[in-house]
Amino acid sequence: MKIEGEDALVEEEKEEIKVKLGSFNGNVKVVNDASEEIMLLWGLQQPTFSKPNAFVQQSSLALHLDACGHSLSILQSPSSLINPGVTGAVMWDSGIVLGKFIEHAVDSGMLLLQGKKVVELGSGCGLVGCIAALLGAQVVLTDLPERLRLLTKNVKTNLIPSDLRGSAMVRELIWGEEPDPEVLEPLADYVLGSDVIYSEEAVGDLLATLRQLCGIHTTGILAGELRNDAVLEYFLEVAMEDFLIGRVDQTDWHPDYHSQRVVIYMLTKKSD
Repeated sequence: MKIEGEDALVEEEKEEIKVKLGSFNGNVKVVNDASEEIMLLWGLQQPTFSKPNAFVQQSSLALHLDACGHSLSILQSPSSLINPGVTGAVMWDSGIVLGKFIEHAVDSGMLLLQGKKVVELGSGCGLVGCIAALLGAQVVLTDLPERLRLLTKNVKTNLIPSDLRGSAMVRELIWGEEPDPEVLEPLADYVLGSDVIYSEEAVGDLLATLRQLCGIHTTGILAGELRNDAVLEYFLEVAMEDFLIGRVDQTDWHPDYHSQRVVIYMLTKKSD
């Protein structure tokens, strides 16, 4: 299906400026205008025509995935989905895509995580943070208090100290509130998040936390599913006041983990 004006969108996509951003040694397409970015994403990727949950099965009690030479078994709690607003007890495609992206980026030399401090926001079941720890990062996985039990169990199940190049700890973090010292100090080299842009009400608290956790040498990597164009546009508009933002082209993703419903952004804090 071809939408009206698609040829113009393709030309506009080709003309976007590609630069290097933060500690990512690949090229990103700079986001200069939130509304234009949304038009490009929904016009070119057409997410509503792509299959959701391509990499996950949320009715299952566990998700199995090979990463970093390990067979990971990520426990899920499908019954939690009946509670309004509870989404972190199961995996979503954007978490799979982000986890495999950072694995591929490290293997390809586009990212260096060995010995780096990583804070993951909204860790949920913990897959992304576990992969970062297996890649050598010193990871702090964070989420709301009621999400920590499942998160901690997955970290302990999948990260055996004798096999681990990095480290992992689980900490409570409520967006918009003061983080624990272990989360905040020293400032992270990387801040990761998948499916953290989900409602306009949460955008303010999310950005407040990003401002706290990010210094000028921090690279943020956020992945999300393209469900609500208005929420993403609002996030980009507000975030661009404090951050430089670039979209990672799918040519730099893991070759086996692509989805037209997912987008990955790099963020770096603007200098004062």
